[in-house]
Amino acid sequence: MHAVGIVAAAGSGLRLGAELPKALVPLGGRPLVCWAVESLRAGGVEQVVVAVPAPQQAAFIAVLPDDVHVVIGGDTRTASVRAALGAAREHADTVLVHDAARPLTPPDVVARVLAALAGGARAVVPVLPVVDTTVVVDGDGVVTADVPRAPLRRVQTPQGFDRATLVAAYAHAHGTAAEFTDDASVVRAAGIPVHTVAGDERAAKVTVAHDLRMAELQTERPR
Repeated sequence: MHAVGIVAAAGSGLRLGAELPKALVPLGGRPLVCWAVESLRAGGVEQVVVAVPAPQQAAFIAVLPDDVHVVIGGDTRTASVRAALGAAREHADTVLVHDAARPLTPPDVVARVLAALAGGARAVVPVLPVVDTTVVVDGDGVVTADVPRAPLRRVQTPQGFDRATLVAAYAHAHGTAAEFTDDASVVRAAGIPVHTVAGDERAAKVTVAHDLRMAELQTERPR
């Protein structure tokens, strides 16, 4: 099985309060995107393609390994992933799509996704249970209902797919008005079942400054 990893790294970083793209923000002395690429490779991914914002393409090339393929991303996540898919080597039969904003994802999570794909799943996402009480509120902020937690899961990345399945799903979604928050949503919209494997709390997403501080604490702990 030949796997290609796609790293979505075209985010602006505005919510993080950064003056550069989020994926270039340093964590433990290295940009977030470098951590994400290393996690994929340590988990068993051979080729990596990174989708980046056009104005900072040179900056990404300067910090990434020479054998990482850097492509210009789009205005949306789906546009960026579509661009990266087009740049992936055709011999790759599986695709893992990862967020640069999840820099500390353990390689074991990557390996579990790959193992599920090797076992015949066409789409796989790592997930964690929802542990907090979850409610529905109305426009005034008043609680109107409780949501049962047992069937709920928090979805992480990398999300893995049979390459032909993902390409077909993006073709199916092209030109629609639907907005997709992740690649599993694109595949599900095409009628493909999405399987799950265990995620990891360390794969938390860096969105705001507090998240970055928490990630820094993890990098300072002895390994």
